[in-house]
Amino acid sequence: MSIIAWNQIQTVLLDMDGTLLDLHFDNHFWLEHLPAKLALINNIPIAQAKEDISAEYTKVQGTISWYCLDYWGKKLGLDIVQAKREIEHLISLRADALPFIDALKKSGRQVILLTNAHPDSLSLKIEHTKLDDHIDHLISTHEFGVTKESQLLWQKLQAKIPFVNASTLFVDDSLTILHAAKRFGISHLLAVSNPDSKKPLNDTEDFSSVSDYRVLLEDILNHPFEGNAG
Repeated sequence: MSIIAWNQIQTVLLDMDGTLLDLHFDNHFWLEHLPAKLALINNIPIAQAKEDISAEYTKVQGTISWYCLDYWGKKLGLDIVQAKREIEHLISLRADALPFIDALKKSGRQVILLTNAHPDSLSLKIEHTKLDDHIDHLISTHEFGVTKESQLLWQKLQAKIPFVNASTLFVDDSLTILHAAKRFGISHLLAVSNPDSKKPLNDTEDFSSVSDYRVLLEDILNHPFEGNAG
């Protein structure tokens, strides 16, 4: 039995980092690469740099600033995009991402990427992955000034791209964000249990979860949306 009622799904909203892309790049950048750069620049031990930047992360976690490269550039005195380019070879699609997206598209469903990533980060990742060739809409929440953690974001998104909660699937690796989508009323939710290929599986609580989208492909293609469009 499928974990998703595909015959009820018309629109699929997909997170990017950890959901379509391996989260290892982001974890390595923010937790290792950036602290190492700050330690070198400020002539302090890496352990202290990690502690200092972790405290700064905590102050704004879940807000638009937490995801904003402009904010961090000013806060840390660094060109964040250039710093990301220093390890851009680590940017990679999950092996199961394109087969999943392409099956969704082939089945006639609308596919939308919805990320909290800053537009410059989104552009860098699109440059490397060409996701724009496979997805109907690419949306950074910075366009709205609020993140997926906020109910206001979901209201603004629905006003921009009308979707029906009852026939929408949202896929993300963040439980906090999945809970926000649930509160908004999105009926179909799917957690990604292995966002970072270098780390063990996450506990996804009561959310249905997947570690390889390819187990879903047959059901996606064999169960088209049966409701009314619009």
